[in-house]
Amino acid sequence: MAKPPAEVRFPGDKNRRKRLRVRGIKQASKEIQRRLEKNLDALLDNPEGFLPEIVGELGKVSLFGSKDPMALTLRELEIVSSKRNDVRWLKKRMGKRSGGDVARSLAGSLVAASEEDLSTVSVFKSDVYGNASYLKRGSGRPGHLVGIQNFNHPRLRLLVWDDHAKAGQYFFSWDGGFVFTGFEPSPPSEWVSWTLENISVDLQGEAACKWSIGLSEEIVETGTVTPEGWLRLDFSDGTAVGLSQAALAKTDEPLARSIAVSMMPPNKLGEVCEASWVWRPEGWPDDRPLPEEGMERVGEVLGTWLKMSLEDNVVSRACRASILNSIPDGFVVGNNWFSEEDRDGFLKHMGGTEDERRALSCVLDSVDGGLHVRSDGVVLELEDPVIRLEESSCHPVLVSLWDDYGAGILDAMYNLTGEEAEKVHSRQAKRKQGFGAFLRELNDTLSTAMRLDRLPWDSDALPDPLSFADRLVRKAADDGVASTVSMARKGRGLESAMGWAWLMVHERTESDAWRFDEESRDKGGDWVPALTAVWDAAKALLLEDDLDSVADYRSSMEWLAEVSGSGSPP
Repeated sequence: MAKPPAEVRFPGDKNRRKRLRVRGIKQASKEIQRRLEKNLDALLDNPEGFLPEIVGELGKVSLFGSKDPMALTLRELEIVSSKRNDVRWLKKRMGKRSGGDVARSLAGSLVAASEEDLSTVSVFKSDVYGNASYLKRGSGRPGHLVGIQNFNHPRLRLLVWDDHAKAGQYFFSWDGGFVFTGFEPSPPSEWVSWTLENISVDLQGEAACKWSIGLSEEIVETGTVTPEGWLRLDFSDGTAVGLSQAALAKTDEPLARSIAVSMMPPNKLGEVCEASWVWRPEGWPDDRPLPEEGMERVGEVLGTWLKMSLEDNVVSRACRASILNSIPDGFVVGNNWFSEEDRDGFLKHMGGTEDERRALSCVLDSVDGGLHVRSDGVVLELEDPVIRLEESSCHPVLVSLWDDYGAGILDAMYNLTGEEAEKVHSRQAKRKQGFGAFLRELNDTLSTAMRLDRLPWDSDALPDPLSFADRLVRKAADDGVASTVSMARKGRGLESAMGWAWLMVHERTESDAWRFDEESRDKGGDWVPALTAVWDAAKALLLEDDLDSVADYRSSMEWLAEVSGSGSPP
């Protein structure tokens, strides 16, 4: 016989042992070995010790198979149990592809019980049920092997029965018991009580009524509506549980999951407890039912939550949104509702200035149908006559509506149309200035412009130096007399004389005489009485809203024209 080739060695690998790592396998600690040995010894003494108590009805086993999966499994387990000391037979059974998987996993576990070396174990990892060590023997599924070999664990032992749960059968496990209720989801009161003591929310109360922080026994018993709303769970044994929004917002483990992991199937929690959302919008009439469509959506939300597909901190918001988005009339803002007749109440509720509320009111006047303005700025047109705002402040709402309704606001509030309106609209669309400030500035600007329109002439239509006097009047009415001092100093020729007269009218000449030549001072001094009359008439007309002063302004300007030697006003 030929010699095998010499072993090849590489530098640095002297005395190095080759190790083979197998995914999911580890060396068991002494504690794990002792626990598994204890469980397997108990299983060997009583192979059916992992079974639940049968409290539900069982079907019959016939030649044509069983209509009841549990009945068939029990028959198979009885055969395996009778062979618990026949290792050879068990090894054959644990590898068979035919027959029930539970019986195959039991055979593999009994084989493990006959072995002395339990140092190498497999690791089972689950986000829901946690991690567990077990002995992999035969072709049984990991979950089934884990459940059988950890049959005294309230949650892990449920894993054995996943196929039966898929067939519609129910199992309930707690620290003091384990029951099979057949095709009827009928958990014992002991299971309900134990489960509620071990969920991710701290509850108060005894017996059939329990509640979380933020609620009370009276609220839960009477079903009282709270401003924030609360989640009610009614279990099949009559136990009622109230969970506040605050409690749902701070769960370490998803609440539905912390209940459902103690039953099989876990996704059928809705069969053993009914969930309802107790809330209505602020302002909604007590005697008016909430929209049926909204309540259907709430049911869908809670159904999703019961199936562990919705986070706890989302439930409250989703339920409220379902109701709010189904309201077909009136005004909805935040969590509040106002009837169509209470438009003033709705506008007063909106945060912002009076100008912003007026602008929003203009939008309401022009809406055909309804609107939904989302918090992300998206605007949806609705067929129902309802105004639905997710923000309770005017500014973000007006920002969202400005593109489509800004022109209407400018027309209704300020009579701005055409090119001038387009400029204002475009400028605000780009700047997105705070609407309170924007409308206030626009109001001030337009108010001043409207007041100045009361003057009978445009400045350019008047001859010099009357045109200069008119510009000084307009500047003083718009920005104050102080703003005109610099302007008065810069006049040339006759405008210089008018500037000096203007400073004398307002007693501003003390430090400015050197700026004017003697001729300008002489002429301007002669014009002071007439210019004083012009300013007095302008103040009454522009600042005191005395519309009758138009005639006084006209006559005073004619007087100034006469004394200054300029042409008469047109």
